[in-house]
Amino acid sequence: MRGHSHVIKPLLDKEYPTVSHGRGVYLYDIEGKAYLDGCSGAVTANIGHGVQPVIDAMNEQAKKVCFTYRSQFTSEAAEALAAKLASWTPGDLDYVFFVNSGSEATETVMKIAIQYWQEQGRTTKNKVLSRWMSYHGITMGALSMSGHILRRKRFIPLLEEFPSIEPPYCYRCPFNSTYPSCGLLCANQLEQAIHRIGADHIAAFIAEPIIGASGGAVTPPPYYYQRIKEICERYNILFIADEVMTGNGRTGKPFGIDHWGVVPDLMALGKGMSAGYTPMAAAIASRRIIDIIAAGSKSIMSGHTFSANPQSAAVSLSVMQYIEDNQLIARAEERGIQLMAGLQALMQKHDIIGDVRGKGLLCGIEFVKNRTTKEPFSLNLHVTERLIEKAMQKGLLIYSASGGIDGQAGDAVLVAPPFVISEEEVNELLFILDQSIGEIEVELKQEGQLVSKESV
Repeated sequence: MRGHSHVIKPLLDKEYPTVSHGRGVYLYDIEGKAYLDGCSGAVTANIGHGVQPVIDAMNEQAKKVCFTYRSQFTSEAAEALAAKLASWTPGDLDYVFFVNSGSEATETVMKIAIQYWQEQGRTTKNKVLSRWMSYHGITMGALSMSGHILRRKRFIPLLEEFPSIEPPYCYRCPFNSTYPSCGLLCANQLEQAIHRIGADHIAAFIAEPIIGASGGAVTPPPYYYQRIKEICERYNILFIADEVMTGNGRTGKPFGIDHWGVVPDLMALGKGMSAGYTPMAAAIASRRIIDIIAAGSKSIMSGHTFSANPQSAAVSLSVMQYIEDNQLIARAEERGIQLMAGLQALMQKHDIIGDVRGKGLLCGIEFVKNRTTKEPFSLNLHVTERLIEKAMQKGLLIYSASGGIDGQAGDAVLVAPPFVISEEEVNELLFILDQSIGEIEVELKQEGQLVSKESV
């Protein structure tokens, strides 16, 4: 480290490399070392690094105006970005409230859902149900909706008890069943929770279409969200899709929920919406929700200083245009098929891999001590962290998704490279991942912590 750092970093006693620049799917530190960005940072840099049209859009908007306050002006950039988003979203999800981060986006859709019922005189409908093994953000409202036990536990006295049902975790079915004979018990549990709490107290149900940071791309079975939506409609409960990680093409469709053909009432976006080029996110509401509020108070009770600022809006609009112009959603689907095939091949090779899953370029790998019994490692072994560190030493970045088994166990990573990754670069990613997993596997066997298939 060069001198004393005043930056509070994720681990206070760790030294981090200093980034120099990025190009395509690679980042480079100031020593000249290249890192293949196999997770798009925090599943964010969807179009890769150093994209010139986006840089040009930054510069052009900066020459005009960078900031206006939302209660004083709108801007051409914000209006165009909202229109672009409305052209992508399904159904009547037409109205956009811009914020700065995914946490703010999920908290804002939570507020809109509650306000929607208040405007109709139904003031008791103020709870937002969610699932365990979920993550909706780190602000208090967003964390209250999250079922990420490790991130909740320090703040339990301050949080609402919103997580109410089990996740659609087919690899470790909470009901010890299998799809399709299970009859979608994980979805049906929502109805049970509604009966216990009372529909008159529930404003909405929120879910990530594919569970990201708290589970490692846990993907629901067919018809799961159709059932969820049916239950929500039956009991007059809004359905919120948290698309912060899955949205804007990451899964090979415009939005993750599109794989199930369901239209949510509210949607939260972030991360890939700006592809990391600027802090930007959005809460999106259906027309019928906004019509109710427009006929009543006429104002969404939320606000942020930098909301809808022209600079970030112009950058995000350029990102979305770049995705369209270069057909990157189809590219994510195509490269995702290659990546998933490669991960499945690694699973056949390495005893430590229990499951691979995901859609498009949002893939997860779960690691186990015993593949036959699915016995997980203790979190005290830090398997996920060790793998991430080893891969980084070899020039590959992957993303942690550990602790998904009730905060007591569960080692998993997300592999989610930028959409612009080439076939050759996917092969390079798989090669480094293969080496890294192999070395961790050897270490764990030497420590007596891994049951190999030969010994079963």
